[in-house]
Amino acid sequence: MLRIENLLKTYGGKTALKDVSLEIPRGEIIGLFGENGAGKTTLMKCILGFVRYSGEITLDGDCINTKNIASISYATCEHSFFPDISATAHRDFYEEHFPAFNRRRFEGLMDFFDLPRHKVLRTFSTGQKNQFEVILALSQGADYILMDEPFAGNDIFNREDFYKVLLGILEPHETVILSTHLIEEVSGFIGRAILIRKGRIIGDVTVDELDEQQKTLVSYIKETYDYRGDRVSKALNDITGEEE
Repeated sequence: MLRIENLLKTYGGKTALKDVSLEIPRGEIIGLFGENGAGKTTLMKCILGFVRYSGEITLDGDCINTKNIASISYATCEHSFFPDISATAHRDFYEEHFPAFNRRRFEGLMDFFDLPRHKVLRTFSTGQKNQFEVILALSQGADYILMDEPFAGNDIFNREDFYKVLLGILEPHETVILSTHLIEEVSGFIGRAILIRKGRIIGDVTVDELDEQQKTLVSYIKETYDYRGDRVSKALNDITGEEE
């Protein structure tokens, strides 16, 4: 169980996260949704220990440290691989440092994305770099796989196929936390949605609960965010001075 309690994070006096408390068991696929700057990336970086924070984050009751950090992997569009070595060299490095590294999954995903094995990563396209980042995160052998906008630069067909592959390869103990703005695309693949706004959790619901309420994920997010459908027409009116 990944448990977050009373998480607070500030940057230069500005609050990025406040009173964030979550329990995330193994075996879930979670969508993390929010506006730009809502705190999604900061939350993931707190979990990984990349930034200092107040509050408590534990994995199976223990603080996250060098002994258990291998149970969490991270795929980010900022990229965390070594740009001057090849995919094969990354595979060998991960096998040496992560005992649970899944070589069969790595090779299968490399074939699926049709990525070159012997070219250095800096020669990859943006889409290929993001695909490789995801491959490493999924192959590390982690129980919790954090993905922060991992599909930037990939076309819709690649993304849709990947969602299907993801559902097919995950083991029952693996949890994916996926931060994305592609709400409609992932709505059929996640089992739980967590909404964050201005650093606070404002919604946490399972897809089954939405089905019982006869709501779609998009309608739930709009309702929770108090989305105003007239904001576009109002903005156009303010800009052009024309009445509807």
